[in-house]
Amino acid sequence: MPPAKKRARAYDSAKIRAAVLAQLGNVRDGVRTLSEDQSARPTHLDGWTVRDLAAHVTTVLETVSRSLEGPEPTARELSLLDWPFATAARAADIADDTRELAARNADLDALFARTEQRITERLATAPDGRLLAARTGTMTLADYLVTRTVELVVHTDDLNRAVPGLDIPYDRQALAACTRLLADALAVKAPGASTEVRIPPYAVVQCVEGPRHTRGTPPNVVETDPLTWIRLATGRTEWKTALDEAKVSASGERADLAGLLPLMG
Repeated sequence: MPPAKKRARAYDSAKIRAAVLAQLGNVRDGVRTLSEDQSARPTHLDGWTVRDLAAHVTTVLETVSRSLEGPEPTARELSLLDWPFATAARAADIADDTRELAARNADLDALFARTEQRITERLATAPDGRLLAARTGTMTLADYLVTRTVELVVHTDDLNRAVPGLDIPYDRQALAACTRLLADALAVKAPGASTEVRIPPYAVVQCVEGPRHTRGTPPNVVETDPLTWIRLATGRTEWKTALDEAKVSASGERADLAGLLPLMG
């Protein structure tokens, strides 16, 4: 796991809390419309159906509720910028738990309703600095909720891609936080200032070792839209594919990010 030497940007806690609840609600509304045939469709996640993936979305916030109900850990293990690099090791456990959850919950809307009620109640009184025992390591509640925007946005996109016409909307604040955290993770993985990565309207970061840019147009520039960036950072889309489809532009000898992506497994 790369050391998080870059200082994490500040996030407005109230807006992040509202964003994760709003995006959970967006997914619930979308899942409510699924037919049996749509629920049984495969996703690009190996062995997961749409129904499995929808059930998994509830665990994104159920982990917060369970942690807040348990004893508080004594020390923080992860900073916010450590988190993207700590997720891959738990992928197998998450897949097994997800299939079990989907199998024992026939009514997905009821599952979403319980999750929504529990997380709303727990967040009403929990302070930002409260430590949570997450799967990836102990984090503050404020930091962990920012990571929930990544999980919610990524899986919203997964669901939309698996079911044509589903079109679950993205809460703007959730999409912004997700984009920014993954952009900052790139700057942690490849520290430097020779390449500027632009993801309008949410993020601009400098990364990659080399001559530092000081004024005018940077010699190495990468630009893409938020969803394409999120797919690249999480391995949903390959760098070459995004280039070939003109979803990303890259100019300069240090603008090839293929060897740095994905950031998350």
